[in-house]
Amino acid sequence: MTSKTWLFTALIGLSLGAAEMVLIPAGTFMMGGNAPDAKPHQVEISAFMMDKFEVTQREYRLLTGENPSRFKGDDLPVERLRWNECLRYCNLRSEKEGLKPCYDLKTGACDFTADGYRLPTEAEWEYACRAGSTGEFFNNGGQRKLDEVAWFRNNSKETTHRVGAKKPNAFGLFDMYGNVAEWCGDYYDPGYYEKSPNKDPRGPNQGGKRVLRGGSWKDRGKNISSSIRMFDDPATADICQGYDTYGFRCVKNAPEAK
Repeated sequence: MTSKTWLFTALIGLSLGAAEMVLIPAGTFMMGGNAPDAKPHQVEISAFMMDKFEVTQREYRLLTGENPSRFKGDDLPVERLRWNECLRYCNLRSEKEGLKPCYDLKTGACDFTADGYRLPTEAEWEYACRAGSTGEFFNNGGQRKLDEVAWFRNNSKETTHRVGAKKPNAFGLFDMYGNVAEWCGDYYDPGYYEKSPNKDPRGPNQGGKRVLRGGSWKDRGKNISSSIRMFDDPATADICQGYDTYGFRCVKNAPEAK
């Protein structure tokens, strides 16, 4: 499939209130990269919808009445978020739109059959980030031209920036690299790729840490790529430890064809 075909197929958005989503088409890709915990393996992904932008402070505040962010601004990504706070937002967003919430907030368990919002699986996130690319970066020029697609240590001036200010990937998704690192639904296991199912993997059944992807405004370019895995305690969001770098975006199941 050519890059033009990927672009034509993928740039389909939905307007859902203040948040615009993009249809990510079903497909197969090689997940993983150069790191020891990212052994390359083939994965098949079902179609799904993904937020075009990281969840903003305006969107988060309108649903929750709160804004924990260090760097204040309606169009800046919300940050300093614990993993479970992302789940709460997903459920509130689902309820607002009359959809079935995905999460049991007591256990963190996700009902993947529900039509509401959830965090992306790690595999969904990487597939969406790659947008048909096969190397470590989705952009032409890779790390050498990371400035065109990402806010990171070299250009961020130690702060987040308005979502969508850099170039998108071929699926029309913005800030997949940098700005804020994005929580995923999966537990982190350094050896999971070697035992992962080939279709729609959802991560280990248990663990102590949760996955984050994409890097942030604080990261060096060498720590950002389509395959690099990050992880942390899901209860962490302490500004004293630097977690003004953690945010998220939502996904939901693609509408069924009629």
